[in-house]
Amino acid sequence: MARVTVEDCVERVPNRFELVMLAAKRSREISSGSVLTVERDNDKNPVCALREIADETVPLDDLREELVRGLQKHIEVDEPEEDDEIEMMTAASLANEANLDVAGTKTPASTGSESVDYGSDDVVED
Repeated sequence: MARVTVEDCVERVPNRFELVMLAAKRSREISSGSVLTVERDNDKNPVCALREIADETVPLDDLREELVRGLQKHIEVDEPEEDDEIEMMTAASLANEANLDVAGTKTPASTGSESVDYGSDDVVED
């Protein structure tokens, strides 16, 4: 049964390495409780996965996408949209005006005469 199934699958996925990767991914999905799209017929999960690929009952594009996503080491993080950045900047400026620090607690009111000493830039030669 498996040999016939693999031969049927090679027609759908010509690269045997890719076929193995896709079938293994689908087999793990079945093991974790995913719904079968073919009759089990007393077959094990890898054979069921191959039969699903051969019968085209699972979308191969979705399976490829999930496989690639699972193998990626760098996960893309959605950047905040421009509207979100504007809202964050507005909230920060409102907090500044109300003399609130980041945690939302009151900071001492500034008198305007405070100055910060960052040291001098004078160079002393020996």
